[in-house]
Amino acid sequence: MSQPRRPIYFNNKICNIQVDADLSIVQEFHQQLPNYAQTPLVSLEDVATKLGVKHVFVKDESNRLGLPAFKILGASWGSCRAIIAKTGIPTNSSLGNIAQAAQREGIVLFTASAGNHGRALAAMAKILGIQARIYVPRTVNDEAIRLISSEGAKVTVSKKDYDGAMGEAWDEANKTDGGLFVQDTAFEGYEAIPKWIVEGYSTLLSETEEQLREQDLKPNLFVAPVGVGSLAHAVVRHCKSEGRNCAVMSVEPDTAACLYQSLVAGRPISVQTTNTTMEGMNCGTLSSTVFQDLQQGVDASATISDHESHEAIQYLTDKSVNTGPCGGAALAALWRLANCTNRPRWLTVDSVVVILSTEGLREYGKPLDVSSEDPVELTQILTGIDSSNPELSETAGAGETAIANYINAWLQHRGMESHWIEVQPGRPSIVGVLRGSRSGRSLMINGHIDTVSLSTHTSGDPLSGELRDGRIYGRGCLDMKAGIGAGMAAMAKIASSSLRPNGDVILAAVSDEENLSKGTEAVLAAGWKADAALVTEPTSQDIVTSHKGFVWFEIDVLGVAAHGSLPEEGVDAILLAGYLQTALLEYAKSMPFAPRLGQASLHGGRIVGGEEPSSYPAMCTVTVEFRTVPAQTPESLTADLGMLLSDIAKKVPHFKYNAPRVIFSRPPSCLADDNTFVQSFISSVLKTLGKAPAPAGRGFWCDAGLLNQAGIPSIVYGPQGEGLHGKKEWVSATSIREVTSVLETTILEFCK
Repeated sequence: MSQPRRPIYFNNKICNIQVDADLSIVQEFHQQLPNYAQTPLVSLEDVATKLGVKHVFVKDESNRLGLPAFKILGASWGSCRAIIAKTGIPTNSSLGNIAQAAQREGIVLFTASAGNHGRALAAMAKILGIQARIYVPRTVNDEAIRLISSEGAKVTVSKKDYDGAMGEAWDEANKTDGGLFVQDTAFEGYEAIPKWIVEGYSTLLSETEEQLREQDLKPNLFVAPVGVGSLAHAVVRHCKSEGRNCAVMSVEPDTAACLYQSLVAGRPISVQTTNTTMEGMNCGTLSSTVFQDLQQGVDASATISDHESHEAIQYLTDKSVNTGPCGGAALAALWRLANCTNRPRWLTVDSVVVILSTEGLREYGKPLDVSSEDPVELTQILTGIDSSNPELSETAGAGETAIANYINAWLQHRGMESHWIEVQPGRPSIVGVLRGSRSGRSLMINGHIDTVSLSTHTSGDPLSGELRDGRIYGRGCLDMKAGIGAGMAAMAKIASSSLRPNGDVILAAVSDEENLSKGTEAVLAAGWKADAALVTEPTSQDIVTSHKGFVWFEIDVLGVAAHGSLPEEGVDAILLAGYLQTALLEYAKSMPFAPRLGQASLHGGRIVGGEEPSSYPAMCTVTVEFRTVPAQTPESLTADLGMLLSDIAKKVPHFKYNAPRVIFSRPPSCLADDNTFVQSFISSVLKTLGKAPAPAGRGFWCDAGLLNQAGIPSIVYGPQGEGLHGKKEWVSATSIREVTSVLETTILEFCK
């Protein structure tokens, strides 16, 4: 089976680029900066052998002018050209004169950054003796913030992504006396400074060419990482001008591929980004001035995972190149090119390749591997991610952000659509889509990514995901990360096969099912529908076509507050509530039955009343849960409770109450045996496993109720295991594989 993977994009629109500016003065300017020196060009002979070329070199930017990244080249030239333009001093002014002018005008530098550009601008402000204020997006880690602050800048953490932080920095710069916005991203009305920043990066290319010339070599391919596209723009302008015929390959994170997607679309487009260790490349929109040149000058474009960057870092470290995630990206892309089955014509045995390692070693969390398509491995990985529901218990829960990031990255690694839905901050759901080849029936695979508290899993490490004796252990492995893993694996298998279904396959990995099911509600509200759905909750591979719903009521029984010594004045609401409880017990005996679900039920979940022992309580509130069958609705139960309370009041003196109120409800789910999807699914199970159980009902509730209510026929089917919400949870590896196979068959059979 071939691995479904977003392919390398090879560009057929390549042409030469005219560069009008004299860039020789840029390197002359940089030579004025303290401690200027060329950065190393390191040979990687075994990479050259693997790639089948003459030489591979890495341009090591781990120490550029005392900073661990190349960004100071653009930040210095761009900020100084901007100061020259703002103050009116001569263009050929010395660094000292530029500093004096900036200080005299009270200039304050502003920018937005995920790390290295902000730190570089802060360092340049320090050299010039002026202030810098840096805005960072919400995803930036504490270490990056500390490093920017260490250069003397004031750092503001935005609640938004990179583009949002940039908007905030722009607004504040325009409101501040002497404010000067120095950003490497161009937009309408802001083009000059980003152009100068691109020019600043030309020093890196000139140096590389000089270093190769000393070995009587010329570059045939540059591999450059991409954020907003400024460095890549500099590379393209260098490689496609002045008679050079050097190929360019770009690389981006899987989850922030704005250039890749723009090249494929043939126009600039923005993408939604999420966390990546390659923080400096975590940009959703290209600089507005770069796309035309990049479209004409980037020969190949690839995207990589955080884990692939991490592996490249490990290799480069062994070669004494101390690099960070953005620095490892170019090598990871080159490895992708080495494994490409169709070798591009511009890559020959005589080629000299230069990869740009753009930053030094920095702290980052070891990323999880998104390459796995095995459902058991995926279950283990997902189990190892803490996604405990933060609203379910007194124990603080981690929420779903980390597991949503993983699933989103896994989908985008394969070029599948991934949609981030986050109505409530910190509680995201992911919708992944494998598009069908034509307009066939669509199928949703729904599963929740939250778990109950880790504290209740007391047998071993709740996040171990350990596979032992055919069982995976850990909190949520059964409920229900195995179901999510099976759905992901089935989509990957279908995507890599020649049997692409006609209809769409939709993975809804939803938050909050363990509490209020806000995730599935948000997915439905966002407009996601399907012709049918499978909810992969653990059913021991039973085919569950119906389950109960529930309604929560609060009922206030009213008394009269008084001192405990004044019975003639007080009315005891707590004792009067006993009449209500007795009546509810009797009512429960006559509640309706439903096929496969049995009798509806109720129980008292909570009772609250009184202030202290020495006083008559003025109110007692009884919370009652009804587990409902299709014949019952919140409205019918409200009417029944109203009659029950009225009858009590007629018989019991002083019995008063407030009207019962519904505080939460969820509908039951029920599909008839002759439903088209039920029959189709039974057939798929039989075809896959050689046997199929009869449809069954369950007393639990799950998101199938919401899906059926929305008009999406839904069946619950998932793996075998034990310990849901208990102290030792496990799921059968064999069962996970069988469920995955059933899902694969169902997709091919139903989505015709």
